[in-house]
Amino acid sequence: MTYVASRVVRGRYLDSVSLMRVSQSLSALEGVAEAAVMIGSDTNKRLMRDSGLLGAEAEAAQPADLIVGVRAENEAAARAALAGVDALLSKRASNAAGSAIGHARTLAGATKMLPGASIALISVPGEFAAAEAAKALRAGLNVLLFSNNVSLDDEFALKQLARERGLLLMGPDCGTSLLNGVPLAFANVVPRGGVGVVAASGTGLQEVTTLVAHGGGGISHGIGVGGRDLRDEIGGITTLMALDALDADAATTHIVIISKPPAPRVANAVLERIAKSAKRFTVCLLGQADIALPSNARRAHTLREAAELALGVRFAPDFVARTALPQNRRGNRVRGLYCGGTLCAEAQLVLLGAGEPVASNAPVPGARAIDGAMPDRAHAVVDLGADEYTRGRPHPMMEPAIRSEPLRAAMNDPATAAVLLDVVIGYGAHPDPASVLVDAVGSMPAQRPPIIASVCGTEGDPQVYSRQVRTLESAGIIVAPSNAHAAEFAVRVLHSR
Repeated sequence: MTYVASRVVRGRYLDSVSLMRVSQSLSALEGVAEAAVMIGSDTNKRLMRDSGLLGAEAEAAQPADLIVGVRAENEAAARAALAGVDALLSKRASNAAGSAIGHARTLAGATKMLPGASIALISVPGEFAAAEAAKALRAGLNVLLFSNNVSLDDEFALKQLARERGLLLMGPDCGTSLLNGVPLAFANVVPRGGVGVVAASGTGLQEVTTLVAHGGGGISHGIGVGGRDLRDEIGGITTLMALDALDADAATTHIVIISKPPAPRVANAVLERIAKSAKRFTVCLLGQADIALPSNARRAHTLREAAELALGVRFAPDFVARTALPQNRRGNRVRGLYCGGTLCAEAQLVLLGAGEPVASNAPVPGARAIDGAMPDRAHAVVDLGADEYTRGRPHPMMEPAIRSEPLRAAMNDPATAAVLLDVVIGYGAHPDPASVLVDAVGSMPAQRPPIIASVCGTEGDPQVYSRQVRTLESAGIIVAPSNAHAAEFAVRVLHSR
């Protein structure tokens, strides 16, 4: 039996990432099972209501308020969490106010403080995001729109406005970009170099840019365009503008495009733009059937292959063959528990390419919905960062403990042949995700199935790539040099029985 309590903090505002951090801190308190702190918009109230975290006292909250919802083991733990939220909110606000660039309450105030700024990163609820993005564009700023829940109509209008003004509108739901060597939002520390990336995927951009770094190359710019940019309704506006910018950039010698399959009309427009360039391209459209590419472009079927083609090298080509198979093999199903949606899709495609049936909550062509009819031995590869898992709670990149319970369930299932995990580090991510996973694995049965992980990150990241790898390996977790390698090794485990 649990106890749910909520309260309203009147007239307070923090950006979405800060609120997720506060939610994470509350969830870590003793006796607290789940907690969320969100702006009191109608959408957020619905999300918290669906999650069972919205008490009657919070129903009257307004968009200018914050709602705090807590599910705890007992009333005392819930009340203690609610009482402690003011200190956490004040700490986040004081951190922002005390930063080196100062603190402004409005976009106009921020532009006065930083008159030379060229980009605005917007992280507000979707109901307000379009209006703030339009203000920034009219002020002459490029925009990284981190916010989601922006309508397609608003996205199209914003991108038209940006194009008219010669500005980039990256997003909505753009989690990653690298501009002039500066990582924005969830991004990694990578060296500068000649590879430019245009990505309708945050973790896809992270995987390719970090693999390029591991291969000795560097990144000129990594431009996130938002997951819907290549849909028919948007027409690839930002993608085409990003290609123009990278084509004109003397430092960029090779351009990588990353996306799930685009609309046919948009794909044709992108291919026509590629054909006009004198530069070399790698096109990675995960799950897209083979299409005719211009002579200056090559097709990559995985994110790893995209990095390989950009550099002209192969990454650890013998990893799958030389890695020892686990002795305690059992079961016939792979369980994938992913933070990154594109990494999840890549793993699905590797399994499907090996003739394995796959079920997922975010299927690529050939996969089935997780609740659809599938053979008994279907492999479940799940994106735990999808909306249905993150309503009212932090994203697993920020709070990897979200994976602990499903990991335990997978490890205790005798049908599990192997578990696939991604560990995504960099700015914005949890300070030590490997340790959280190792703590969860420590309570697993001794004869557990193999865990196969990959770490998306670099030595320059705050969490340090090699440190994360050592932590995972110390617990007997097999660490692959890329997500594609991890999925390929899982296939080898399956086929070795």
